[in-house]
Amino acid sequence: MRSVLAFEKQPRLTLVGAGPGDPELITLKAINALKVADIVLYDALISEEILSYIPSSTPGICVGKRAGEHSYKQDEINELIVEFAYLYGHVVRLKGGDPFVFGRATEEIQFAHQHGIETQVVPGVSSAIAVPASADIPVTSRGISESFWVVTGTTKSGEMSKDISLAAQSTATVIILMGLHKIEEIMQVFVSYGKSDTPVAVIRNGTLPDQQFVSGMASTIAEIVREEGIASPAIIVVGEVVRLGKELQKIVANHIVSK
Repeated sequence: MRSVLAFEKQPRLTLVGAGPGDPELITLKAINALKVADIVLYDALISEEILSYIPSSTPGICVGKRAGEHSYKQDEINELIVEFAYLYGHVVRLKGGDPFVFGRATEEIQFAHQHGIETQVVPGVSSAIAVPASADIPVTSRGISESFWVVTGTTKSGEMSKDISLAAQSTATVIILMGLHKIEEIMQVFVSYGKSDTPVAVIRNGTLPDQQFVSGMASTIAEIVREEGIASPAIIVVGEVVRLGKELQKIVANHIVSK
């Protein structure tokens, strides 16, 4: 049942990108949206530092998915958005990275629209670009990589994305999100296209103080990930830019030491 408050406040939804994790990489527009929210529904990986931008008087509910804890299905999140928009007014849906990069924002916007709720999107810094950058890996570089693919490792059905096979045939940098648990299967695709020696990096908790970085080749990275105990959330970067990233890491490290 919708509250009488529905007649006092206009129901609306703002989808906000929180960035890749580092609280300093959230945008000013995102912070301003949090300040005027009537309620915030946030993902599981949003840091406490970012959540601190939510006024203490504003309710905040975690609707993200974490292993071993209760998680909301997407249909349930959609229903909560509508329910709370009519109950509270302005709902801010706070998502990691950018709402439109594997953030299922389209489904939430469409569902809200079907229930007469106006929506707005505040873009965020995507982890697909920011996390490689945090390890000094450029996704493009003149003469090395002219383009990049951003691919999900796992589809809605739980299978490996068929786009990985297409990406593996290109000369582009390939950035794979949500694919760590399928890394052996994914790397077999690259190997099958003659890319056994292509450099690969895996970055866990990118942009955060506890960031972990390992690298190898398409033929060896799965074993390295197991040996080092790298777990999700992590991003896989495939391409010659990984080799360039190692050179840039040395340059950056030398500058820090010289200071």
